Amino acid sequence: MNLLYANDHRAEYPGSWYAATAHPFDRFPALEGNVTADVCIVGGGYTGLSAALHLAEAGFDVVLLEAHRVGFGASGRNGGQLGSAQRLDQEDLERLVGDGDAARLWDLAEDAKALVKSLISKHQIDCDLKPGIAVLGFNKAERDELHSHAAHLSNRYSYDRIKPLDAEAGHSLCPSPAYAGGYLDTGAAHLHPLNYALGLARAAVSAGLRLHESTEVLEIDEGARVTLRTDKGQVTADHVILACNGYLGDLNRQVASRVMPINNFIAATEPLGAEVQRVLTQDIAVADTKFVVNYFRLSADGRLLFGGGESYGYQFPQDIAAKVCKPMVGIFPHLRDVRIDYAWGGTLGITMRRMPYLARLAPNILSASGYSGHGVGTATHAGQLMALAIQGQAEGFDTMARVPSLPFPGGPALRSPLLVLAMTWYALRDRLGF
Repeated sequence: MNLLYANDHRAEYPGSWYAATAHPFDRFPALEGNVTADVCIVGGGYTGLSAALHLAEAGFDVVLLEAHRVGFGASGRNGGQLGSAQRLDQEDLERLVGDGDAARLWDLAEDAKALVKSLISKHQIDCDLKPGIAVLGFNKAERDELHSHAAHLSNRYSYDRIKPLDAEAGHSLCPSPAYAGGYLDTGAAHLHPLNYALGLARAAVSAGLRLHESTEVLEIDEGARVTLRTDKGQVTADHVILACNGYLGDLNRQVASRVMPINNFIAATEPLGAEVQRVLTQDIAVADTKFVVNYFRLSADGRLLFGGGESYGYQFPQDIAAKVCKPMVGIFPHLRDVRIDYAWGGTLGITMRRMPYLARLAPNILSASGYSGHGVGTATHAGQLMALAIQGQAEGFDTMARVPSLPFPGGPALRSPLLVLAMTWYALRDRLGF
């Protein structure tokens, strides 16, 4: 089954609160006929749009092919959190790659946040960018671990935007009885993810990007010049960027062995009015310490946008709202009877180590994907790093590509069943509080 069409209508955004409040964006025509370009990009999410924008601004002739609409995938459906650091904690990165590369990866992560904020400012993207993400734990041991992590970032990396929260301070921000404190990161931020993607697309088109929606790439022929075939035409390009994340399918076996698609889900409540103070007392976002993380924030019109629950097959569950409400009520019992106005799912890409997979697949083919839920900043930055690599400035790209990656065991046939077994174990640990 093709994930591009397993859960969605062709070239239509899902019925999310994001789609309902998106700034209108005209459709771009599907590719017809044969064209040539300096660079062809496959995928119209943050990665592809950022690469297209930076390359077009540098004077390259760029064609972008998107099977549905720009921002259709995880880029237009996610929790909207622009987090600090890499997806893997710095302490773990230090053990994995050594202090030198860990420090470089920290700097690249800070560059990623700064890049998103600068693009929003430069191109006047209206996407409700707001500062602040709190990370909260469920007991004293988890709170102490979060405090230790915050101290590590402050002491080793001189990060001064992070503040530990004891139980009382955490409860003053998020009055849920489930949490026992953690930290607040005011250098992180949250935003409307689909409007951010649409803003990147507008900027890239203004810079000269040739954008084709409703255009699925069916086959890629490698060579000194690469040919990408679609159902109604083809593109021949000097360079290719694969920016497909969880929707890559069979376009490249090397990437597919290391980046696995999984599904995640979000619900938007009815506007809460004065009740928002029983959810969040400040306009910040929250993520918690569960392995299958709960994440939430308030919308601009006072709804709770709550993300929780995963699935590992092709199909979304029939009742997405019920799947999300179960963890939501665990965090906010008083919302048991709240009305759910929107509920949607999305497919993202994860890796074994939860670090993005950047790779040079051929001398003129680059790929970046597998952001593992940390893609708002990392994907935007990966697009820029690939654009720079094509221009001969590959230091940042090479640093990310050096992070050791592992293929999922069992290949495409067994990776989903094996992951289900592993995630069942982690879900049990979450429930038992290990």
